[in-house]
Amino acid sequence: MAVASSTATDNQYTNLTKTTIDAKAAVSAAAAKKKTSLGQDEFLKLMTTQMTHQDPNNPMQNGEFLSQMAQFGTVSGIQDLQKSFATFSSSISSDQALQAASLVGRDVTVTSTQGVLASGGEISGTVNLTSSTPDLTIAVTNAVTGELIKTIDLGNQSAGNVPFNWDGTNSAGTLSNPGTYKIAASAPVNGANTMFTTDINSKVGSVVMATGTTGMKVNLADGSSVDFGQVKQIL
Repeated sequence: MAVASSTATDNQYTNLTKTTIDAKAAVSAAAAKKKTSLGQDEFLKLMTTQMTHQDPNNPMQNGEFLSQMAQFGTVSGIQDLQKSFATFSSSISSDQALQAASLVGRDVTVTSTQGVLASGGEISGTVNLTSSTPDLTIAVTNAVTGELIKTIDLGNQSAGNVPFNWDGTNSAGTLSNPGTYKIAASAPVNGANTMFTTDINSKVGSVVMATGTTGMKVNLADGSSVDFGQVKQIL
């Protein structure tokens, strides 16, 4: 009879333990609906409760315990990483703001097909020559009318970045009006006339700061806008 009494007591204890665990689980489930995140203190409290009310005949294995700890560690690490990236992003934005402020009013070099001739000034830049040529020429035309203003003969040139400048005079030697002018570089290569890209020195009029979807923009004096990453040189 003593054995039967002991067995009944164990069964009552087991049922009570299961009821307690079920009740705890129900409370936890209800709380989870109201809160989508679990803090470190809450996690440790929940795990302590789970270990305290576990079935003594079927205790939690070390592997399960370590697995839960690892899962929480992973989530916590990701949250810390997100905070670090947010701080880093804010730092980059501040640095870009300082760079932007220092650019306004300065000359920069960007890949372009036009430049602005200021009163008494010039348009300068480089030709990105990919092959040697016996006759490199620069054609300067009015950006509005398309009128050819002057042809600059740079002659025989080796492959590379070839500098050029236009002093603002036309073919007759008269100063042209200030404004925007097209720059086109061409040369015969292997018997065929070939066009080459040009990098033009332009003055920065203003800067548009980066937003969540677009990067920082640099507005040039000729009215065009380029990404900050397209600026090749700050003069």
